[in-house]
Amino acid sequence: MTSIMKQNKLQNIFLYILGIVFVGCLIQAAGFLKNDRLVFPSLPEILRALVRLLLTGQTYRLIGTTLGHMLLTMLVSTIAGVSIGLWEGIMPRVHTFLTPLMVMLRSIPMLILIVILMVLTKYRYVPLIGSTLILIPLLSEATYEGCRRIEPELLDVYRLNAPLNGMVLRTVYLPLLAGYLRQAYINAVGMGIKLVISTEYLVQTRNSLGKAIYASSYFNTYEEIYAYALIMILLVLLVCDLPLALFPWLANRRERKSRSSNMPSRD
Repeated sequence: MTSIMKQNKLQNIFLYILGIVFVGCLIQAAGFLKNDRLVFPSLPEILRALVRLLLTGQTYRLIGTTLGHMLLTMLVSTIAGVSIGLWEGIMPRVHTFLTPLMVMLRSIPMLILIVILMVLTKYRYVPLIGSTLILIPLLSEATYEGCRRIEPELLDVYRLNAPLNGMVLRTVYLPLLAGYLRQAYINAVGMGIKLVISTEYLVQTRNSLGKAIYASSYFNTYEEIYAYALIMILLVLLVCDLPLALFPWLANRRERKSRSSNMPSRD
């Protein structure tokens, strides 16, 4: 079983690398069809720019600023989104009441939201507030949908033994919502990094990837823009895998519970 899992993991890594190569081929094909080597530089030029950026200390200061915005955005939006979603799932009337607000946050163009926030708050807070407001509906809706899909019989069991409290939320609701939250989190990370860098680009946040991309576009160094895009992909992978790397006992505990529940009784 272990060897099969390792083999599947190696195959997934190979296919992922192959997908990156495929993206590079698409860029080369676009440059060939468009006949514009400035906007679509060659793959070696992009890789050289990536290596040059990774060997520069300033790049890591840019990554640190954007990564800090990203982590703080994910932390706040996860806490707020999951809390709101649980509230809506336990009290459906709250979901009905908050639906117009969530629809507005999902539907409002990012540019309009940024302009409003630039008037209401300081520029350095715009990437955090704007990205968080966009991600909260995504996470809250996933949590609410997960609550709706929980079997009523499972909830009746805890109601017979204890009232709703923090321990019930942690031991009953959150494990049952794990699948919904995981998928929503992966989607939120991909969207969050784009939102953070877009807002950094628009408000010209100092020492950030957004401002660096603006400078690269201003000086027409498009190979650096593609190199920054590769760095963004690495950041998304890092933030997606970070919770499992920091808290592997959560996955192991869920796996042990699943195996123990499937074991036949000796009776």
